[in-house]
Order: sequence, then C-alpha cells, then structure tokens
Amino acid sequence: MTSPSNRGAPVSTEPRINDRIRVPEVRLVGPNGEQVGIVRIEDALRLAQEADLDLVEVAAQARPPVCKLMDYGKFKYETAQKARESRRNQQLTVIKEQKLRPKIDPHDYQTKKGHVARFLSHGNKVKVTIMFRGREQSRPELGYRLLQKLAEDVAELGFVESNPKQDGRNMIMVLAPHKNIKPRSAKQDQDDAVEGDDAAEAAE
Repeated sequence: MTSPSNRGAPVSTEPRINDRIRVPEVRLVGPNGEQVGIVRIEDALRLAQEADLDLVEVAAQARPPVCKLMDYGKFKYETAQKARESRRNQQLTVIKEQKLRPKIDPHDYQTKKGHVARFLSHGNKVKVTIMFRGREQSRPELGYRLLQKLAEDVAELGFVESNPKQDGRNMIMVLAPHKNIKPRSAKQDQDDAVEGDDAAEAAE
C-alpha cells in the first residue's frame, strides 16, 4: 500500500542502476550483448566494478530482472543524441490553404501561384480551393482546368496528392511537396518578395 508521503510523487522513467537495484539475483547481459546468465546481485555489481562499468536494469518486469553491464553516462548521451536527431528529421505536416476564383485575373493568379510555390518549398501541403459563385457553379470545368494549370505550374515543387473534387460550391485539390525539395530560407522568400514588388512596379 502506498504511503501518504508518496502520493502524487512523479514516477521516475530512469532505469535503476548499481546499488539502487534491490533484488537478490538478476539475469546478466554483458557489455557486448552476451548472455552471462542468472547471477547474484553482489556478483553482478562486482563484475560491473571490475569492468569499470555500470549495472543497469533494462527489463524490470522480467523474473528475475534483466540487467546489462554498460557505460550508463555514454548510453544516456547517445540516447539523447538519437532523440534529438529523430525530432530533427521528423516532418510536421502542415496544410496551408489558398483560395481562387474560377475567373481569376492573370496578375492575381501569379500572386496566388507564388504563395502555393512558397508553401510547397517550405515542405507544407497546400489545399487549393476554387470558390464558385452564382452561375459559375454550372461551369465546374473552369475550376478543374484552373487547378490542372496550377498543378502543372508548380510541378517542380509538388504533386497532386488529392485530385480535384467538388465540395458544395467549392472545388478542392491538395498538393504535396516532393520529398527531395529542400526548405527555403526566410531570406530567400524575402528576396523573392522584393523581386516580385519590383516587377509589379515596373509593370505599372
């Protein structure tokens, strides 16, 4: 029965090591993974001390518990490094959205296409929505052709993950980035924005 003083205490996720292992015997595994067998805890601790290693409990639920001889400090460091690397390589899927009208102005289309290209270059998926109004709803092919054109224009950065489909008054398509696309830096995006502004001023 848990004593009142231990209630609410955090449960440690750290394995027990060396003198904190309070069992009469353990199933011992050597530093290279070799099976030593079931030994008394005193003998296991002595072997760890002679090898200048730690005795680490790796399977507390086993009977008897499984312990391994290892450099626990090095083990913790390598585990932390792998966890950081895994988080670094893990890609969080973010879905951006871009809305267009079926009869969009060419200049507006170029602006919207630039947004889609930037989203894809950052490794994000893009949900492209064509919004139909009034009589436009009777011409779904306009939206379909526009989505096809957009997909072709950004084909170097992404591909069609979900084909265009009607959803009420809207038509939706999802684009996903190619796996080999490297995320662009914020400076590159800023430079592109400046070039775009210069081009717009020149056109005026």
